[in-house]
Amino acid sequence: MALSCVILVGEAREWVDEIANAARKLKVGSGFQEGVDVGPLISPQSYQRVHRILEKAEQQGAKLALDGRRVSVPGFEQGNFLGPTLVTNVTTDNIAYTEEIFGPVLTCLEADSLEQAMQITNENPYGNGCAIFTSSGAAARKFTHEIDVGQVGVNTPIPVPLPSFSFTGSRGSIRGDVHFYGKQGVQFYTQLKTVTSNWPYKTTDLGGVNMPTFGKKP
Repeated sequence: MALSCVILVGEAREWVDEIANAARKLKVGSGFQEGVDVGPLISPQSYQRVHRILEKAEQQGAKLALDGRRVSVPGFEQGNFLGPTLVTNVTTDNIAYTEEIFGPVLTCLEADSLEQAMQITNENPYGNGCAIFTSSGAAARKFTHEIDVGQVGVNTPIPVPLPSFSFTGSRGSIRGDVHFYGKQGVQFYTQLKTVTSNWPYKTTDLGGVNMPTFGKKP
């Protein structure tokens, strides 16, 4: 799991160029080559789907601060490669936000305040995971208490807990009534048994074995 959308709050909106410059340094290539940061997409269909989404996102007003569609990998010219891509000027009705792209694409939204950023997140129909990056303990506490998402990270890019805990996606990000692996995964595969015993203590008399009547006399 990876978080592919970022909401830049306040002065963080000025970080776009810095993020783009860092992404340009990532090496695209075959996963069998040493030093590669970004491998190919899983199939030609996936490659074409990402291209269609990016094209439509531009038509809907988004801008590509970094466009990885023209990347070429020597020796793999026909491969399903897409370079790091940064989509900005995105609104909540843009396809770059409403569709999960499944590629090396970071979708950037903007907000004036933490409250507005949380509102955007809470109004999304899905609730798999989110994270806040902050040096403020108060902001982190507010975020973790008020955000309506199943897996929350604080200064952690992939907020997936250890396997001893369950994968706790919520809202549109879960099917069924329990989560998989962890304690809830054990509960799912467990059939409960109840044993009720009555052992005498220092006597052979088992005492009353009638159903309790909450103090009422028979």
